[in-house]
Amino acid sequence: MNGSGSRTAAYGLVPADTTEDVRTRGAGVSAQIAVLPVGSFEQHGPYLPLATDTLVACAVAREIAAAYPVHLLPPVTIACSQEHAAWPGTVSISSVTLHAVVRDIADSLRRSGVGTLVVVNGHGGNYVLGNVVQESSARGERMALFPAAEDWEAARERAGVLTSLLTDMHAGEIETSILLHAHPELIRPGYETSDFVADDRRHLLTLGMAGYTESGVIGRPSLGSAEKGKALLASLADSFGAYFSLLTADS
Repeated sequence: MNGSGSRTAAYGLVPADTTEDVRTRGAGVSAQIAVLPVGSFEQHGPYLPLATDTLVACAVAREIAAAYPVHLLPPVTIACSQEHAAWPGTVSISSVTLHAVVRDIADSLRRSGVGTLVVVNGHGGNYVLGNVVQESSARGERMALFPAAEDWEAARERAGVLTSLLTDMHAGEIETSILLHAHPELIRPGYETSDFVADDRRHLLTLGMAGYTESGVIGRPSLGSAEKGKALLASLADSFGAYFSLLTADS
């Protein structure tokens, strides 16, 4: 299914749709679905930008919007990054605030006739997003969180990513690959020699990332490539098909 026919191209983080674009797209579907990228603003080692998680979430959301008739929203760029507070540049909001922001966005969308929200999460520390979706679903509201761990695992296998999801925790092969594909101009030299593994992170919530890495990296960025990044995004877009079918069923 191709949702790009009436979409104005946008190459940055903010969609370039007009209100007429949204009206036209909404008229051609049985149920309107909005897609909200949620990232973070946190350290990603010396070679990836602070906005990496936002850039990844936006890349995934753009891939979805190119394939399905969804209403692409601008990203939430600051979220729950408290575990990265030891590094300069990191900025966080509380989980309560993020919960309220997503709820408010969903409520606003429903008032304008968009009854379903998919949250595309780019930061593993945004745990509260699962609670938002779970609570909203219990109230009878249509909401989903994407990608699930299973979607990332399918994408990892399809793209030939060698690092496991456990090892590829932060600024590793997956994130480096997606940025090499989507935003190569933003990557600094050094990812080729920054591999660091710390698979046992049972005290992460207590110690933060600084308890496990000096560089801020946990993973194998040296294995990243633009080709893997492209394949990762393509796989995630395919995986979204099941979510789209579920959210539009009986609508």
